[in-house]
Amino acid sequence: MADAVTLFTSIGLSEQKAKETLKNQALSSVLKDAIAQVHGICGASGVDKAMGTLLYSLASRLRDTKRLTFLSEHIAQRKISTELQLTAALDFLKNCPQDQINQKEFEDACGVGVVITPEQIEEAVEKVINKHKEQLLKERYRYNMGLIMGEARNGLKWADGKIIKNEVDLQVLHLLGPKTEGDLEKKPKPQKAKALENDAKVKKEEVAVNAEVHSDGPSLMEQLRGEALKFHKTGENYTTEGYVVTPNTMNLLKKHMEITGGQIRTRFPPEPNGILHIGHAKAINFNFGYAKANNGICFLRYDDTNPEKEEEKYFTAIKDMVEWLGYKPYKITHASDNFQKLYDLAMDLIRRGHAYVCHQRGEELKGHNAPPSPWRDRPIEESLVLFERMKKGLFAEGEVTLRMKMVMEDGKLDPVAYRIKYTAHHRTGDEWCIYPTYDYTHCLCDSIENITHSLCTKEFQARRSSYFWLCNALDVYCPVQWEYGRLNLTYTVVSKRKIIKLVEMGVVRDWDDPRLFTLTALRRRGFPPEAINNFCARVGVTVAQATMEPHLLEACVRDVLNDTAPRAMAVMEPLKVTITNFPSNSKSDVQVPDFPANEARGSHVVPFTNIIFIEQSDFREAMEKGYKRLTPEQPVGLRHAGYVISVQKVIKNAQGKVVELEVSCCTSAETKEKPKAFIHWVSKPLQCEVRLYERLFLHKNPEDSSEVPGGFLSDINPSSLHVINGALMDSSVMGAKVHDRFQFERVGYFSVDPDSTADKLIFNRTVTLKEDPGKI
Repeated sequence: MADAVTLFTSIGLSEQKAKETLKNQALSSVLKDAIAQVHGICGASGVDKAMGTLLYSLASRLRDTKRLTFLSEHIAQRKISTELQLTAALDFLKNCPQDQINQKEFEDACGVGVVITPEQIEEAVEKVINKHKEQLLKERYRYNMGLIMGEARNGLKWADGKIIKNEVDLQVLHLLGPKTEGDLEKKPKPQKAKALENDAKVKKEEVAVNAEVHSDGPSLMEQLRGEALKFHKTGENYTTEGYVVTPNTMNLLKKHMEITGGQIRTRFPPEPNGILHIGHAKAINFNFGYAKANNGICFLRYDDTNPEKEEEKYFTAIKDMVEWLGYKPYKITHASDNFQKLYDLAMDLIRRGHAYVCHQRGEELKGHNAPPSPWRDRPIEESLVLFERMKKGLFAEGEVTLRMKMVMEDGKLDPVAYRIKYTAHHRTGDEWCIYPTYDYTHCLCDSIENITHSLCTKEFQARRSSYFWLCNALDVYCPVQWEYGRLNLTYTVVSKRKIIKLVEMGVVRDWDDPRLFTLTALRRRGFPPEAINNFCARVGVTVAQATMEPHLLEACVRDVLNDTAPRAMAVMEPLKVTITNFPSNSKSDVQVPDFPANEARGSHVVPFTNIIFIEQSDFREAMEKGYKRLTPEQPVGLRHAGYVISVQKVIKNAQGKVVELEVSCCTSAETKEKPKAFIHWVSKPLQCEVRLYERLFLHKNPEDSSEVPGGFLSDINPSSLHVINGALMDSSVMGAKVHDRFQFERVGYFSVDPDSTADKLIFNRTVTLKEDPGKI
């Protein structure tokens, strides 16, 4: 087995994929033969990952193994180098006797030797866009781009579909410019007066969302409890626009009310394949908050139907973040809890004539205007047998799927309900090799859990009709799906794939790097959960997509930390100061209030000796107009100490840099004039590490190719992290625990990093004291 795994990994398969392949004896036997034949032509070193992928696809799809040698030779000679060519080759050979293959006809049919240049693609796309230009300018991004893709594809049969799409996107962007808020709305339809009134309300909300958020206004709970939501009452699902009423609807609703007692039920259904980000914070607040505000319950349900991408750390981190934001799930459930029930329902769906087993490959179903399945009308009994064989592992991955007979709102035909994956599941192990998709699972799990309000972001609006269709096709209780606006933030990326790329390239350390906007990263940076919840409240309960700037979130953070973070003194770039008129062994204690605005909230003691440290920037050797801090001619006060110091001597090193000051000291009462400024200081300090963070990206929209042509990885801010190893803190921070927060006076808000040890504290700057006016 070990030799076979090594053989399969040598062509680019992952170790896990190689082991899964070995479970299918027929597939692994064909793949071994294909690899051996290619090695015989170009040697083991001549097989790259692209060729290996084609060999695996060939072994998975080939029905007549007598054709294996012929096709393997063409792959080895790179005459067949794409999935498109391989599909054409298999189609050609289906109806061709083995001894009657016309080589020229075969190569013509497979596009062997055909080279499509970038110039040809550009010219073809330009021609199609010019043809549709008038309608494009009129409808903008609501125009059906599938028509453009389809026409361009027809004239470029052997071109890479991704390259064509990129060229279409580029030329459309050049013609229309970036998307506006109006482009994000659905294509308008004839509307009744009430619908027009609702549209006006949405537009009004959009204006409010994209304006500056203010600190006042109703709390999230007040919004979720009040008139901002016009959801249906429990048990009155049928009053919702678009809800389909069947002869059994009222009976199902009656049973639903008996189970729930009329209580509101929501759920937060994340996929456990990544860490939650700032956008999820709104979803958490919306789902848990709506239930809490209305005396209901909310489930935390893991949508764990894709075992290839799920890991234990994601399950744990998701639960931690929900609880960190202050919410306790009524119950933690998993889609996998219902695998058997979902399978039984799928069998029922087939029996009712609403689903069928299909042999179309994944690549055939991608893109616009995918061809209808030739197996759509296969006999019900045949689909039942084949689906059972799928469950038993008698097909290769990607060889067959179970599809539902329906058309989605976005035009997608017959979405997949089940696919084959030979990957052990986090909870069910090797019990299953078929796994349900989101389109099949989500509404049925909602139904099983008797959810009353299925709240989701607006991009799922296109799935609302399919949500209703599937529940009604199976004659089970049908909840109501409601959509709300997604929350986006500028100067960041939240895509799991892109964050993984940042981690792999060493741009950030991990998912919790404080420069990211994942929730674990924000917690590590020191953002209080209350501030994040307040930010969601300021964005508001709205159906409009909201794109906010980080400084608005940071303002919420300052509001909370100003009231909750005790003060301390810290010096980032120390300058030694020796007080000459204090004895070297003298020491006194200075009482420093934790919250100067309300000294009744407590204080701490810091030592004061003849050697103190101040910020280098708080001293200038030459007096400058407007400078109010320490100079040889100008004394300065020391915060909280009641002393004023005056420079006696400036000590420099061999390079002429100021390294120490000798000063005299007197009490504030002894000075003739009040100092123009009071600076912070430390004495007998702790040496700590401080990490100062700036925005990770230079541009507002790092994923926008018109703003950042080189892609988001080319937009990294080289100054996003600055580490100070010699920062000095007053002794009041000694014993601080991970995530403890402080305001370092005159410097900013800081939080203790998990990298801290008993010997060395590490602080992350959470936010500056005030918003930097120099920021864009």
